[in-house]
Amino acid sequence: MRTESDPRDDRGLVLGMTVRTLGAWPGAWRLDGAHRDPRADAAALYETASGAERAGIHFLYFGDWLSTSAEFEHTDPYLLSRVDPFAAVSFLAGVTRTIGLVATASSSFAEAYAVARTVASVDLLSGGRVGVAVTSGSEAASASNFGIGLVRGDDDRIAAAAEFVRVLRGLWDSWEDDAFVADRSSGQLIDRSRLHPLAHSGRFFSIAGPLGVARPPQGHPPVAMVGGSPAARELAAQEAELCFVSPRSLDDARLGYAEALRRAADHGRDPRDLVLITSLLPITAPTREGAWAAYDELVDAVAVEPVAGGPVPPGLPGNRTIRSLASAVGVSLSGIHIDEAVPLRVAQRFSPLGRALAATAQERSGRSFGGARPITFRHLLVAHSVGLPVLVGSHRDIADHLEHWYRERATDGFTLLASHAPQLRAFTDSVVPELLRRGIVQPPRAGATLRENLGLGIPSNRHSDRASGALA
Repeated sequence: MRTESDPRDDRGLVLGMTVRTLGAWPGAWRLDGAHRDPRADAAALYETASGAERAGIHFLYFGDWLSTSAEFEHTDPYLLSRVDPFAAVSFLAGVTRTIGLVATASSSFAEAYAVARTVASVDLLSGGRVGVAVTSGSEAASASNFGIGLVRGDDDRIAAAAEFVRVLRGLWDSWEDDAFVADRSSGQLIDRSRLHPLAHSGRFFSIAGPLGVARPPQGHPPVAMVGGSPAARELAAQEAELCFVSPRSLDDARLGYAEALRRAADHGRDPRDLVLITSLLPITAPTREGAWAAYDELVDAVAVEPVAGGPVPPGLPGNRTIRSLASAVGVSLSGIHIDEAVPLRVAQRFSPLGRALAATAQERSGRSFGGARPITFRHLLVAHSVGLPVLVGSHRDIADHLEHWYRERATDGFTLLASHAPQLRAFTDSVVPELLRRGIVQPPRAGATLRENLGLGIPSNRHSDRASGALA
């Protein structure tokens, strides 16, 4: 449990939202009220941002994927077609006032100078509300779109990402904050001693600098990373201010949280400068029964094989078939229909994985074997094939979960995935007000930067304090 002196009290629970205009749940675009046309993303982005800002969400996070394929139709529809993250945050910077905007850049495929320039520019134009999520992907399909035949190995990718971040910060420090003197009497616009070349020549990047944009209002806009692999978590502990994680359980989250802060301290950082953010897809309604019904509707929207051995939708992934489910639960399912109730006698023969799927389906749907609302094979197959961090419950249930994880020192906050627009509104209109009422969330302050709203200080310019030394 956290103590009365917990420094996180000054920051409160951080709330972000991962923006996926076509929804984070496969097939949710089929439901009433869902956005389903990427050509109308401007309206969807504006609705998302304005609703999130009114509610008191701290930031919007725009992930990215640098290739596309028809296979995403059934798995991740939002990856089929999406606007560039920096285009999205630039657009939203002009129509929002307090919410942070975090865009993704790839250290594998992007030019560090161009990224530094774009981030600094949007930070200036937004009044200091921009962050950058640095990824180091190695997907061959993405590499082919940039004319790259070979991608770096894992160790090199991580090392390049670390150097990429140091280059960004070095370029942002090109101009000291008081470099623009604008002395009208003498005609001196700048103090030339306060403009600094980077002169970086490293293993992966060689950049002269200085940056052709004034220093951002935040000094260094917050850097975010996804802490998946052990190497990625180590890199985040060394360089990131925001680290997105997906723990499997509360115990896993507590252990990972303590480990991340310890690693940050090992790198000479103040652990309070690393903010751990957990991904979550809430399905909510005023009552728990209503949330179960909303989840059932989402389950029905997922394209699956309807009858064992029967026709399947074009391009259906292999894990959406009854044969795949049979392999997972360890029981023959020959001839069954996907919407049949699972007989108790069949469930009793499930493998350990099958029993785990049954427990997941029961927890999310409120259904049971042999009850008035029985678990169906469809519920099991969706639990098997849709690997999202789903939490189903009433508005109060969801708020309780977020508060409990925060108080247990399992996370500093959450980034919410919305299955589709109605669920986004359910969260912002009902769950966030409940968290505000409890005093656990401190909404972004007008005029404050993203760093300030995350409880992070503005870093000194390395040239002003002469303490940071040359860029490694």
